[in-house]
Amino acid sequence: MLTDETRPKVLIIDDEAVNIDVLAGLLKPDYRIVSAKSAESAMQRLESPPLPDLILLDVIMPGMNGYAFCEMLKSNHRTRNIPVIFITSSSSEEDETRGFAVGAVDYIAKPYRPAVVSARVKTHIELKRRGEMLERLAILDGLTNIPNRRRFDQFMEYEWCRSLRFGHTCSVLLMDIDFFKLFNDHYGHAQGDHCLKEVATAITRALPRTMDLAARYGGEEFACVLPETNLPGGQAVAERILNAVRSLAIPHAQSKTAEHVTMSIGIASMTPTLGKQPLDLINQADQALYQAKRNGRNQIATLDVA
Repeated sequence: MLTDETRPKVLIIDDEAVNIDVLAGLLKPDYRIVSAKSAESAMQRLESPPLPDLILLDVIMPGMNGYAFCEMLKSNHRTRNIPVIFITSSSSEEDETRGFAVGAVDYIAKPYRPAVVSARVKTHIELKRRGEMLERLAILDGLTNIPNRRRFDQFMEYEWCRSLRFGHTCSVLLMDIDFFKLFNDHYGHAQGDHCLKEVATAITRALPRTMDLAARYGGEEFACVLPETNLPGGQAVAERILNAVRSLAIPHAQSKTAEHVTMSIGIASMTPTLGKQPLDLINQADQALYQAKRNGRNQIATLDVA
């Protein structure tokens, strides 16, 4: 059963209070309703999370009209994926064409039939949520249910650009489960999959901040991006992860470092500058990981290139 917090949120923007009241009365049983009487007040509404799942927008309003407001929404990365339905008395073919041109998903002319409005609102909210679900699945690893390599690359690119802009240091951790092939050969792939899931959960729980990202990098390799984190901060996180994986106490009879599953971790930290790329930092972390393996595994190696 949907609670008030989980019900879809609809923002109604119309300069006529009676129009807002009619639409709100129609939709309130199934949706959380917020309203605004101008584009300016609507922008204030959009500053408060969560963002609406759909916007019902009048065309003719004082100040900024609906077309201009819709264009502004679609040019902003925060709001561009919110579906917009125009509900307006401007019902010519030219008006409707313009509405779609500025990014609306639907156009309903007044006077409208309540059943039609309800059906179209439901359809576009379902389409949005289905798209969001597919997008989430596309960036999650199917086995461990943590972000995958694709999401790691996206997040790394974003944080690199942000760090370059503000002069922040960023750290990357690359991690390998030690002697995982021997684990699979000895215990079987079902147990190997279970091990990967447990390790992924341990890594995620060991991250101290919601802004950090843990991902499955490939096979038995994992990676973390730690924004605004220098080398000592990266080392502290790596120690948490190392101990969290050890604490799982997953037996590993074929390991040459311990009787249980362990990890090797390479850390690199860098303050981005023009001329360097995210791959430079990732390669440095990979070198550090290689060093940790050469030194005997089940340990951390660091490389500070800030």
